[in-house]
Amino acid sequence: MPPKSAQEKARSPVESLWKAYNEDTPDRLKFVDSFLLFLMLSGIIQFMYCVLVINYPFNAFLAGFASTVGQFVLTASLRSQVNPVNQGEFKDVSPERAFADFALGSIVLHFFVYNFLG
Repeated sequence: MPPKSAQEKARSPVESLWKAYNEDTPDRLKFVDSFLLFLMLSGIIQFMYCVLVINYPFNAFLAGFASTVGQFVLTASLRSQVNPVNQGEFKDVSPERAFADFALGSIVLHFFVYNFLG
């Protein structure tokens, strides 16, 4: 068997990580992960727009960016609470309770963001 090239060696861990993620992660967590990815990309786009184009209504940028970051934190907390691997740490929290906390936190977050806009 010929030795593997550097590109094949580098690709192998990424492929094994992707394969393990697809096989071992429940669909519910994949959905949450896709929302986390959307929030991250949204925050990056907002930041790049503010830096490269214009930041005139700066409070609007701050409100939008804070909303994205806050929602990311709330969603990451939801993901850690509903992950079956973390069942020992969150044994007193049911998935329904975790989602209710997430929904209430999101409502409070967006209330403050809306009030910050003026």
